[in-house]
Amino acid sequence: MARVRQHLRAGIGALRSTAIDSIAHAFARVRYSMPDANPARHGLVLERDVVYGKTRGTCHKLDIYTPARAERPLPVVMYVHGGGFSMLSKETHRVMAAAIARQGYLVFNVNYRLGLRHLFPEPLEDVSDALLWVAASCGRYGGDRERIALAGESAGGNLVMALSIMCSYRRDEPFARKVYDANIPLRATVATYPFADLTETARYLAHPKMAPWAKGMLVDAAISYVGADVARGAKAFPLASPLVLLEEGKAPERPLPPFFASVGTKDPLLSQSKRLKAALDKLGVPCELMVSPGEVHGFDAMVWRPAARLKWRRTHAFLKKHLAPPSAPAASSAALRTP
Repeated sequence: MARVRQHLRAGIGALRSTAIDSIAHAFARVRYSMPDANPARHGLVLERDVVYGKTRGTCHKLDIYTPARAERPLPVVMYVHGGGFSMLSKETHRVMAAAIARQGYLVFNVNYRLGLRHLFPEPLEDVSDALLWVAASCGRYGGDRERIALAGESAGGNLVMALSIMCSYRRDEPFARKVYDANIPLRATVATYPFADLTETARYLAHPKMAPWAKGMLVDAAISYVGADVARGAKAFPLASPLVLLEEGKAPERPLPPFFASVGTKDPLLSQSKRLKAALDKLGVPCELMVSPGEVHGFDAMVWRPAARLKWRRTHAFLKKHLAPPSAPAASSAALRTP
């Protein structure tokens, strides 16, 4: 009976994700067709649908945002979209990539395979391949391989945390070993309200004050990454819960990059961002945590709102600090433009 309930929940979640994904992509097509969304109006050159991975399918493509007038070589940011491991894409997250690129970064906005059709480790394998491609190819687009940062939100926050671990810890998974052996010198990681611990999914279901829709979304995300039996999958795949690995407190073979984490007080994932800060503090890794009062999951996508604009200013200041050329002082946050 428990197995039947698990598969029924997975089916309902898949239908919900498909509906949300369709609406989000329809909105994105309309919004990004408007003149004010043209990258050229913001000093950006956009190259779309560059193949980085195993196939020529949409899931193995990325978009490249190049600031036209910024001085070369450019610092590099690879952005990994969220969407509960089951929906959304680089198309729905163009606002995130453009917000970063406008500050003078070469931005690679990547797609990856999604659940339920593609479970762990396939999404992580894809972003691993994307990072290897970015490190090997960014010079062709004016980027500096020695100044690479990762950024992602929600499910994407999970994936960039896992990538950061794979760059710093020698692990047995073949795809993780490839990343470690590439010796990519990550300079910074931005993990925005990451869903970084799938092992505590059952605790969310038992939470007496959490809204049913929030519980449903969290469970859907976990199922979409590790399968219908979340408890079993989360236990079997340690890299699916990168927060738990960091909380083990094991010293890395190579230094972990500095982190910037941000989350709202009304986000059900608030505790995970706080735990991330505590785990990195224990490891002696710099971590800036920004907690936005009253804000919900996904608030930073509403870039017209003051809380979102403040979050982006803090993000830009963090990236300026850690991706500045060795001979250049970090820019002050007061000089940074909002998205």
